[in-house]
Amino acid sequence: MNVLGIETTCDETAASIVMPGEDGRGRILSNEVLSQIAEHAAYGGVVPEIAARAHVEVLDRLVARALDTAGMTLSQVDGIAVAAGPGLIGGVLIGLVTAKTLSLVARKPLIAVNHLEAHALTARLTDGIGFPYLLLLASGGHTQLVAVKGVGDYVRLGTTVDDAIGEAFDKVAKLLGLGYPGGPEVERMAETGNPERFALPRPMLGRREPNFSLSGLKTALRIEAERLAPLSGADVADLCASFQAAVVDVVVDRVRVALREFGSIAGHPTALVAAGGVAANGAIRRALTTQANEAGLTFVAPPLSLCGDNGAMIAWAGIERLRLGLVDDLTAPARARWPFAEAAAVA
Repeated sequence: MNVLGIETTCDETAASIVMPGEDGRGRILSNEVLSQIAEHAAYGGVVPEIAARAHVEVLDRLVARALDTAGMTLSQVDGIAVAAGPGLIGGVLIGLVTAKTLSLVARKPLIAVNHLEAHALTARLTDGIGFPYLLLLASGGHTQLVAVKGVGDYVRLGTTVDDAIGEAFDKVAKLLGLGYPGGPEVERMAETGNPERFALPRPMLGRREPNFSLSGLKTALRIEAERLAPLSGADVADLCASFQAAVVDVVVDRVRVALREFGSIAGHPTALVAAGGVAANGAIRRALTTQANEAGLTFVAPPLSLCGDNGAMIAWAGIERLRLGLVDDLTAPARARWPFAEAAAVA
């Protein structure tokens, strides 16, 4: 079974060919990703119109390159999976219309994939882990703790009540005059900073519900930065280190609460999984590795190349759904919003 995956929900255009391996993992035959960071850097964030135009200009070539790298033709794929949302609606439409056209011309099944579900299932692509597992899904637009019980069977345990973790990192970077995207820049500066210099708050710490809140932490950092302005290089590094340390403490605490709730909902977890762009943060990965070890669990996070948006995760989610006969017709809608829990296992 070979599936073509197409991803255009935000500022990466991606196409990939994936097939299942005999060990339960996936085999990535090609994974073409074209980032739009340079196009959006001057604006400090993603401009939807620019993103959509860039997808139009390159998607057909990326699909052709993915097929060529895999040594295949379109007639040899068994299905065409596409991220149908959630995301910037212009980009989502471009990917979905392209996938529908290819599906119609090649007479191949269409699988409309929830972008969040694709992130959730990436640990099965890379590590072949079994269900159920606890997922921390953290990106620029989403922060959720989810019990992943099976394909299309998800129970959200907690979410953010305001900013997503990745969004908070990006806003802090912009406040401190760092580059775009902000998350990697904050992490880079934090490496040389003193995480104990600023006593920043740990929102939601100790709460019984595994929810997150980042706006108060972000505001506290802004107040400290304004008090010190103009900032020296050491000030920026210390602010970044203090902010990142606070986020790590919050993540560890919230995951601990979610693990306590997990048993009554889904039984004993097979693993603690992190996915999404924030899963690339080294400090968070190290803290979650320690936490998983203490709980007697395996910690799984994708390689850095699969933490961001990519076609391989879409193709793998397509494989997971195609195995169950979950395919879509040409009326499948593009969705700017598509709650994770609605990615149900129904045809």
